[in-house]
Amino acid sequence: MKNLISLNKYFWKYRWRFGLGVIFIFFSNLFAIMSPKVVRFAIDFTISQVKFASLLNGFSLSSSFGSILTKSIVAFSIIIFVFALLRGFFLFFMRQTMIVMSRHIEYDQKNELYNHYQELDQSFYKDNNTGDLMSRITEDVSRVRNYTGPAIMYIFNTLILFTMVSYTMYHVNKELTLYALAPLPVLAACIFFVNSIIQKRSEAIQSQLSVLTSVAHETYSGIRVVKAYVQEELAKQYFTEESIEYTKRQMKLARVESFFFPTVFILVGLSTISLVFIGGNKVMNGQITTGNIAEFFMYINMLTWPIASMGWVMALIQRASVSQKRLDEFLLIEPKIKNPTNKKHTIGGNVEFHNVSFTYDNTGTIGLKNISFHLKKGEKIAIIGRTGAGKTTIANLFTRVFDVTEGSILLDGVDVRSINLKDLREQVGVVPQDVLLFSDTVTNNIAFGNNIIDEVLVKEYAKRSSVAVEILRLQHSYNTVVGERGVMLSGGQKQRISIARALIKNPSILVLDDCLSAVDAKTEHRILQQFNEVFKEKTAIVITHRISTLIQFDKIIVLNKGKIAEEGTHEQLLLQKGIYYQLYELQQSEEKN
Repeated sequence: MKNLISLNKYFWKYRWRFGLGVIFIFFSNLFAIMSPKVVRFAIDFTISQVKFASLLNGFSLSSSFGSILTKSIVAFSIIIFVFALLRGFFLFFMRQTMIVMSRHIEYDQKNELYNHYQELDQSFYKDNNTGDLMSRITEDVSRVRNYTGPAIMYIFNTLILFTMVSYTMYHVNKELTLYALAPLPVLAACIFFVNSIIQKRSEAIQSQLSVLTSVAHETYSGIRVVKAYVQEELAKQYFTEESIEYTKRQMKLARVESFFFPTVFILVGLSTISLVFIGGNKVMNGQITTGNIAEFFMYINMLTWPIASMGWVMALIQRASVSQKRLDEFLLIEPKIKNPTNKKHTIGGNVEFHNVSFTYDNTGTIGLKNISFHLKKGEKIAIIGRTGAGKTTIANLFTRVFDVTEGSILLDGVDVRSINLKDLREQVGVVPQDVLLFSDTVTNNIAFGNNIIDEVLVKEYAKRSSVAVEILRLQHSYNTVVGERGVMLSGGQKQRISIARALIKNPSILVLDDCLSAVDAKTEHRILQQFNEVFKEKTAIVITHRISTLIQFDKIIVLNKGKIAEEGTHEQLLLQKGIYYQLYELQQSEEKN
């Protein structure tokens, strides 16, 4: 149960629902145990009155006495029916409080986990796959709900009912009660033994379910590649193998549970046998009445299902314990990138990289080493280099996707690590190399960077990104749903919509990370001409592997293996005849061809 302690905050939050639920459980069981008392009284009364009626046989009072007996039996039946109605009434409200409470807790947990996912930094997502994240927020939360709802409800119901029944039976006959309840300690031992096995096998099942979800997610996400390489059968085989492993683990758990339930009913059967044999002797000895035997039978039957369900309840608890442990593993992870302050901050546009170095934690790879440059407000810089030179790392450090290992990045003389994270990312527009569009309309994807959807503004920035004409050719124009990750669009269209999404924010600083790699030269030419207008009063960092002379850069930096290899203007770098010159000559020859 230690893994479930973290759920106590929810029980406290919904304590009124929880408390009312326990009260309703008490009253539903109170009316339940009153019915056997009425049955006992009715049986004893009927037997005694039948014996008395036999003595009146032949007298005039015999017929009227029979009529009174019939009315008494009807009255007893009505009382039992009323008790059943009252019990059903409180059972209804018991479920309305306890089960509804569990749904509220499920809602809160999913939101807590989802919000926590959003707070965690990029390194977390590098270490964990999407399928596992999805499995925890769906399957694991659902298993925990089975504990906060059905399991808790049945535990309290069993405890209250068992206490009431035991107390009532004990006051009828102590010895018979002890014999009837004797098998229960054995049942408790079985539960304790079986639960440890259930927990281990539940952990194995949940772990394999995460693997299965990940395999399915990767296959569906990469379905184009799977089909292009005609690997449907291989993907099917791989999924089948993981499904078989999942089935095997489920079967191992099912075998344990199949042992438990027959054991429960055998022990309950022993109680019944004890009741018949010992109770019968006591009736013959005049120690208890026939009605008491019927009453005890009803009590034992009342306890049969709650006791039998304890195995199922314990299984729910063990599965919930495993799931909550998996949830806490993520909830207890502290984001490495934290918001240092809630104080509002306005960014002017001055940028300074001061001896910045960065090493990736998960691989130990050096991304940048001792990078320094300075930009005044409104200046433009191009960062050029071959693949793997460290260009994208600069973009990620700028908006604190990662934090620098050494050195500092200053905006207007203030370290980015001390700026309100929300303000930093709102006022710095980043167009990433790896474009992601949401399964929504074109309008909503462009307006994603702006809290207010202004269709006029959306169309204006679509024009500036040279994608407006192609959007109008889509089936529903700006209302076209682009599909998962923008699957309905080409790579170039996705990149240009991503550019429009960044520009519509009207940021103080723009960071473009190789954002035109998927467009043709003619389209790139149009976009870059638009950029000259957009860039007029903005500080811009253009990260690329292609050299452009259409934008007048104040500085150009050439990266090589994470270090600054060359620095200067376009003309200065050509005169150096180094890496920049080689890249420029290679690009010119490709364009001629």
